[in-house]
Amino acid sequence: MPATDSTWQPLALDGGLTPVGAFSSAAIAGNLVFVSGQVPQNPETGVIEGDLPFAEQARLMLANLRRVVEAAGAGLEHVVSVTVYLDDITDWAEFNTIYPEFFKPPFPARAVVGAHLEKIRVEATAIAVLPRGSA
Repeated sequence: MPATDSTWQPLALDGGLTPVGAFSSAAIAGNLVFVSGQVPQNPETGVIEGDLPFAEQARLMLANLRRVVEAAGAGLEHVVSVTVYLDDITDWAEFNTIYPEFFKPPFPARAVVGAHLEKIRVEATAIAVLPRGSA
């Protein structure tokens, strides 16, 4: 769903990853995809899985981020920036062991921020570049 140079297009996903607030799953502007905060939400039921252990929440959240990027027409290899929000900054080391299960070198730029998250332990946003020929 590419956008023209002077406008942007919202990306909405059907099913369990439908946003639970007043936002789009992603916004596509030109050849850039701006992915809204992804959380450990079950993609089939829409249930936020906040009771899962941190590692399971992180993997589910990263899988959801991948789903949104792919729905926009790109892949994780097209992600250029990721911002991760951790409810407990001491989970950073564990997150660092999970992250390479999804992202491979060369890794995108990344920031990790300690944040008070409600009912979840991890969330992330991303920016991706659509592959040539898809914009």
